[in-house]
Amino acid sequence: MSSVTSEHRIGWVGTGRMGYALVERFLAAGCDVSVQNRTRAKAEPLGKDGATIVDSPAELADRDIVFTMVAGSADLIEVVTGANGILSREGIAPQIIVDSSTVSSAAGEEVRAAAAAVGTSVVAAPVSGNPSVVRSGKLTSVASGPREAFDTARPYLELYGASVTYVGDGEVARLVKICHNLLLGVVTQSLAEIIVLAEKAGVPRADFMHFINQSVMGSIFSRYKTPAIVNLDWTPTFTGHLLRKDFELGLEAARKLDVPLPVAALVHQIVVEFIGNGLGEGDFMRLLELEARGAGLDLEPENQDVSDGLEPSD
Repeated sequence: MSSVTSEHRIGWVGTGRMGYALVERFLAAGCDVSVQNRTRAKAEPLGKDGATIVDSPAELADRDIVFTMVAGSADLIEVVTGANGILSREGIAPQIIVDSSTVSSAAGEEVRAAAAAVGTSVVAAPVSGNPSVVRSGKLTSVASGPREAFDTARPYLELYGASVTYVGDGEVARLVKICHNLLLGVVTQSLAEIIVLAEKAGVPRADFMHFINQSVMGSIFSRYKTPAIVNLDWTPTFTGHLLRKDFELGLEAARKLDVPLPVAALVHQIVVEFIGNGLGEGDFMRLLELEARGAGLDLEPENQDVSDGLEPSD
């Protein structure tokens, strides 16, 4: 992990599964962090690691840099511009807001405009990974916004994990993340299909995934999903409902830019079917279960001790 002194006073809004794990990394690096979460009790355990817990985003207005990681567009607009939002205190506002939520570009632009009106810069910095990826130090992020603001926030973004990629001004990072999640869904559905094909032919999932992970088609993604695939652990890291939201954002962007996405459009319909079958609250890798149903295959946990490839890195 990078060595960062507490040059800036950090605020953080949103300690869901991802936000909590990222705040832990900030605290481990010695950062001065004040934290707010809608449900205070979920943030309070961070207090024992040195975080200051506050009751509203408005209490973070005097922080130098405030990070936000919330569930959706409406949540982001509320925590930044609402009556008790980060920008709600007259004459007091952070230098920079860094938003790592996956939201629409329109929501990002609304927040960016409100922040600019009080002299606050906004960096969009969505991420790729889940809490296990965070804890392993392999999380990646993509960022856009004013270059000077990005350069100031960069040492903290580097605490997220493996890398941060700056892709330009404005909200372009939002589109990059949506493109990422379109690929995530398409790859997941393809993986589900070939796993079911192999298993119906008599190949155990553990053996099939070992082969894939050792081949040129293996990836961090295929490796970290292997335990879930093999043992049918659907503890959510990213739900079907969230995947559907991102597909719909991506298809909307494609329509505006006149880009045909025939494969993504088909997978979107499969994700809608997935949710309609009552699977949307589980992990998105549960698409495997939907595929197996269609093939008349009864899945059973293989109860194998397999690695997710996420051994912690320094």
